[in-house]
Amino acid sequence: MDKEMMKLKNEMNKVMVGREGDIELMMIALLQGGHLLLESVPGTGKTLLAKTFSKSIKADFKRIQFTPDVLPSDVTGIQFFDPKSREFQLRPGPVVTNILLADEINRATPRTQSSLLEAMEERQVTIDGTTIKVEEPFMVIATQNPVESQQGTFPLPAAQLDRFFMKIKIPFPSFQEEKEILKRFRTSDPLEEVEEVLSTDDIRKMRKQVKEVYVSDDLENYILYIIQETRTHSLIEGGVSSRAALALMRAAQGAAFIQGRDFATPGDVKALAANVLLHRMQLTPDASLTKSIEGIFQEILERVSVPVESGA
Repeated sequence: MDKEMMKLKNEMNKVMVGREGDIELMMIALLQGGHLLLESVPGTGKTLLAKTFSKSIKADFKRIQFTPDVLPSDVTGIQFFDPKSREFQLRPGPVVTNILLADEINRATPRTQSSLLEAMEERQVTIDGTTIKVEEPFMVIATQNPVESQQGTFPLPAAQLDRFFMKIKIPFPSFQEEKEILKRFRTSDPLEEVEEVLSTDDIRKMRKQVKEVYVSDDLENYILYIIQETRTHSLIEGGVSSRAALALMRAAQGAAFIQGRDFATPGDVKALAANVLLHRMQLTPDASLTKSIEGIFQEILERVSVPVESGA
């Protein structure tokens, strides 16, 4: 594994138990400037995972706890009148940061959810006609609890889901993992021991390097065949976007980089396809009654021929 990425992973493993795969997905998103959506039932460590990740990086971090009464201006910022100077002043909101934790994003109203769209896609925020650039690196890590989807929540629209580079579903820990959690947190909070091992300069440097990871024509075709299958499958509505195709290619580059390779492989694509594409896909109403999107997507992966893996 890349030396810098190994330092980040080791630091996060001081706190997290059994989350090596999720940590690697977060590192890939960081390398490629992508946003993450973490989903699991309450109490499984989504927020802790995000906070541990941000604390391991020497960068500005802000958190928004979304509720139905949070307004768009609470996210983006406001122009306020200062009685002393008798002038309006600009107060940027928490979205102007390097790493933003959008906690329980699906509890916010659609209007408030949409206040993140400009920053997520264009790396800028507009406040009462004034545009502010969001400094790179910039990354949104959003969490949501699926069990609350029927009460007091507002599901994210397709346009917003498409802006998330990956979605990570966090399962319950195994018996042994949960036993280790009890031991690790019994007398102290390991989060307090986490140190900053990456700087924003390190991240910018690696983001340039990961773009140089070789992607062959055969691998590009493999990615596009998968994308086309989502658009032509009779049980899937619409299929995924060109943004999704780019995300899948970049995810494969990121996986190769953290493993110390200068070329991406079909194995990288296949391993990451579900995390990159599933949240962008939706079954037709009839199919959703009897099928699962995971099952249909697995059929697609099995149907598309895998090219022979080769180096650059």
